[in-house]
Amino acid sequence: MDYKITGYEPAQLFHFFEEVSAIPRGSGNEKGISDFLVAFAKERGLDVYQDEVYNVIIRKPASAGAENAPTVMLQGHIDMVCDKLGSVEHDFTTDGIDLVVKDGVLTANGTTLGADNGIAVALMLTVLNDDSIAHPALECVFTTDEETGLVGAETLDKSQISARTMINLDSEEEGVATVSCAGGVVVTYTCPIVREHKTGSTLTLDISGLLGGHSGNDINLERGNGNLIMARIIGVPRVFARAASRYRYGIMRHFSCVKKRTTSQDSSS
Repeated sequence: MDYKITGYEPAQLFHFFEEVSAIPRGSGNEKGISDFLVAFAKERGLDVYQDEVYNVIIRKPASAGAENAPTVMLQGHIDMVCDKLGSVEHDFTTDGIDLVVKDGVLTANGTTLGADNGIAVALMLTVLNDDSIAHPALECVFTTDEETGLVGAETLDKSQISARTMINLDSEEEGVATVSCAGGVVVTYTCPIVREHKTGSTLTLDISGLLGGHSGNDINLERGNGNLIMARIIGVPRVFARAASRYRYGIMRHFSCVKKRTTSQDSSS
């Protein structure tokens, strides 16, 4: 592979990140990256487990002198959020990420970078590949569909894990370790719809110009939420509006809604 990221240390880490970035891996499209991890493990004689939803566990024995230390589990997810600028031609189902290195900063060409959580994958591959790194016995767990609801973690066969200590690598800042636990909830709201015959024109509502951000990290900034603002405008019941505001990436910068009024009985919004 002709690497774009050169001159930075640890070189292995950046090279693995670049290899991972070349593989399409949006949520629900993780077979390619999952199979890559299985091949990686087999090439190095490491024990590997892959399940039906493409979660992968790679096990590596302890390095010399650390055989009696407790097993440690390293964990990250292999899927990424797929978003792009409207002007960019990119198919996340078939195209890898076009990485850009400029002035010491790594970005992507008009798309999401996928460092959440590609950097965790690269970190684990680096440790698994480098026999000079001292470590206890490792269970490296790569889960799927994290971005859409922690699906891989939920379905993973926990009997495959013996470690009692886990280090999750899906954090926010270098040099900061958080000792805690996080969870999620999925809310489904259903409301009755009464259809009426109407005549008139189509109304398009478009919300844009918001600052964006992460609904977890940036919730204290009280930025506008595209879901919530649209729900208020079109009169969605309050309970749904509140649920929408908690959508994981819900501090949205852009949101569109089309309400149609036609003579058809199947008019919808």
